[in-house]
Amino acid sequence: MHSFLHHRSNRAADLPQAVSIGNFDGVHRGHQALLKTMQDSGLPTAVLTFEPLPREFFRAADAPPRLSSLREKVVALRHNGVQSITCLPFNQALANLPAEDFITQILVRQLCCGLLSVGHDFRFGAKRRGDLDMLSRFGRQYGFSVKEQPPFLLDGQRVSSTGIRAFLQSGDLTHAASWLGRPYALCGRVVHGDHLGRELGFPTANIPLNRRPVPVKGIFAGRLLSPKGNWIAAVSIGLRPTVGGKQMVLEAHCLDADSPDLYGQQVSVELHHKLRDEEKYMDLDTLKAAIDNDVVNTRNFFAEHPQDFE
Repeated sequence: MHSFLHHRSNRAADLPQAVSIGNFDGVHRGHQALLKTMQDSGLPTAVLTFEPLPREFFRAADAPPRLSSLREKVVALRHNGVQSITCLPFNQALANLPAEDFITQILVRQLCCGLLSVGHDFRFGAKRRGDLDMLSRFGRQYGFSVKEQPPFLLDGQRVSSTGIRAFLQSGDLTHAASWLGRPYALCGRVVHGDHLGRELGFPTANIPLNRRPVPVKGIFAGRLLSPKGNWIAAVSIGLRPTVGGKQMVLEAHCLDADSPDLYGQQVSVELHHKLRDEEKYMDLDTLKAAIDNDVVNTRNFFAEHPQDFE
């Protein structure tokens, strides 16, 4: 079984690793705590994840939107000190793989697991038969230890991707950022749009979401981070109903910037505060007045929350 994505630093192929397995959607503070315990082991750290996510494979029609794309997840894992990232294609063959074979073929042979660190409710293998008991039994046989990571709690609540998604969908970006350990952000490459924003006096960086469902929509006070600089921005995520849009797009109007040329650049757009829901306006003059107001409210938000620049 081969990975289609495998990042790792140079190391002896048979050196034991501290391994964790999971979706790691959002790489939130619970994930970060788990990764920290792996680093404390002194072993090289490795993460095994999947594409598509198992829930997307089994329930494609009603799978929830992701917090992070594969690219965003890899960047966040790297930022948290993970040295080796393996992504297995989740297909019928992997879904049918018995838990015992998953341990011997993937954990032992492919990843050379010396320590496995997983959550208390971790299940794996065909029909989810694999659990911590099975892992401990096989660990004694193959020479790896198993560490159960307790739930990570904030204010008595277990931090989870599901909870963060709910915060984002309700517009509560403060709690989402607290659970993520950073502002929620979307990344992508800037493309040419229809230049309507420029005609209205609000040139925007357009980032297509490529049919990717996202857990947020509306108008936000945010920041655009790019290789050419960082700016506060009024950000729109939606269908642009006033001009009959059909696909979700992210548009960021950078404030206090002389229309930075970001075409082709990979950028990150942080969302710090939801200003309002997307609306359909009767004409472009009404839309322009609404954007004027969004720019004022974005400035006001960051004037009142200067710590958001840190």
